[in-house]
Amino acid sequence: MGPQPSLSGLQAGSPLPGRRCNLTPQFRLPILTARSPVRVRLNCLRKGTGTMWRKLCFLLCLHLLVSTGSAPLSSQTVEPIRLHPKNPHYFLFRGKPTVLITSGEHYGSVLNGGFDYKKYLATLAADGMNFTRIFGGSYVEVPATSFGIKRNTLAPLPGKFIAPWMRSEIGGYAGGGNKFDLTKWNPEYFARYKDFLAEAAKGGIVVEISLFSSTYGDVQWTVSPFNSANNVNNTEVGDWKKVTTIDNGNVLKFQEEYVRKLVRESNAFDNVIFEIQNEPWSDRPVLSSVVNPYLQKPARDNYPNSVDLADEASIAWQGKVAEWIASEEAALLNKHLIAQNYCNFYFPVRALLPQVSIVNFHYAYAQAALDNYGLDKAIGYDETGFLGREDKVYLRQAWNFLLSGGGTFDGLDYSFSVGHEAGDDTEPNGPGGGSAKFRRQLAILQKFLQRFSLTEMRPDRDVVKHAAGVSARVLSNPDREYAIYLDGDGPADLTLELPKGYYSAEWINPATGAVLHSESFGHSGGSKMLTSPKFSEGAVLRLVNQ
Repeated sequence: MGPQPSLSGLQAGSPLPGRRCNLTPQFRLPILTARSPVRVRLNCLRKGTGTMWRKLCFLLCLHLLVSTGSAPLSSQTVEPIRLHPKNPHYFLFRGKPTVLITSGEHYGSVLNGGFDYKKYLATLAADGMNFTRIFGGSYVEVPATSFGIKRNTLAPLPGKFIAPWMRSEIGGYAGGGNKFDLTKWNPEYFARYKDFLAEAAKGGIVVEISLFSSTYGDVQWTVSPFNSANNVNNTEVGDWKKVTTIDNGNVLKFQEEYVRKLVRESNAFDNVIFEIQNEPWSDRPVLSSVVNPYLQKPARDNYPNSVDLADEASIAWQGKVAEWIASEEAALLNKHLIAQNYCNFYFPVRALLPQVSIVNFHYAYAQAALDNYGLDKAIGYDETGFLGREDKVYLRQAWNFLLSGGGTFDGLDYSFSVGHEAGDDTEPNGPGGGSAKFRRQLAILQKFLQRFSLTEMRPDRDVVKHAAGVSARVLSNPDREYAIYLDGDGPADLTLELPKGYYSAEWINPATGAVLHSESFGHSGGSKMLTSPKFSEGAVLRLVNQ
């Protein structure tokens, strides 16, 4: 028997292998691109066509019918990003092992009508980034007020907030314009939402959609669509700390409808991850640990020293959201990864929701990746900031985290703002860094990791016996290849424990990508001393047993 037909690799407009598909009225399928609808009719049942090809055409038609029809066919025929089956700490995306790295805007690309997301996504792609994060529209911030951010993409100016819900005929929304009707969907929002996902897909950019967020305080609650003062639906929650709990009255019904709608509309895309909620511990904190126990109370037990987890009421509600995502996708073609935002800094995870594949930390220490490596999930550094404007501290964090087994790094980049979608806003803007230079430096990190057999790499605490005056982070494919990051200043003497072999060593400047020194040596096995070249604020060693 000859080769069997396959749906893999079919692209929009491409014929079935070895056969023509004439246009007839027998199958009438709407295939929508991001811009305009095109009607396509396929006939594979004409006289003389073999049974196998008829089956293939039927499967293709069924595939198209169950797809949302809102994205190019190419995004419908590729399996969505998933954990890599050979190493679940990384991803499999479009057939390749993948680490997600970015320095992106403050999550308002879709909901802020003043933001040119196409220019933004083109900038990310050109700078070598493959990841971005957006908020779905259930939470919004106040311009020039929330968190001291002066030009905040998550805080649209009056008239620029494009929400998932239609505006009513009644004025009075605190952020400007009419109140929302939570029973009616906004076509403008979903056209923008799907076009954003399509543009990101073209650039090979994965999008994490954060469906909800903590409210943080009265300032943000005043502009929340779930606040009864801002909608015509008599929402029954008055305490913003209960919005993301099951005890939120009729808001729960609107939240479920919102989740299911966003999930359906994005099902065709291969570049989507759903995050349940941003920073759930902020509204519902349970103090679980501290970073520096030597501080005196009350500073010891408060941010930025406290490690808070979300309370039981929050976890129960997050479980509901995860169930909504999973049950909605159960009847759809594609199944997407779900992320749970666990805490700031680091903590050994106590329990995860069963649907979760990605564990996100904010302002993360490398310890977060090491402590939770045994979960066999992707561990994400999901947001940077609050360590000043200089990018060098965030670059050090990126190298430390990813060479400790992390799978994602998402720098919060305040060089992106309305009118500066190319990431060229150089004036002080928010509590963090971000710049074109930083994005280029992250691209160096991405390229470095891709030089290794990524699915074989694991954190290695044994190969570096001692690193004089610096901290060492190591990923290795034991006996074959080693990625070693030295955090600090050198030169530094490294005492390594290596198997027998002939090695090539390449010392690299992580900020520029320049090779500082190269050497080769034979080794009979056991202890080996290497001395680095002089460096400042970090160096990287690529060591390969040839």
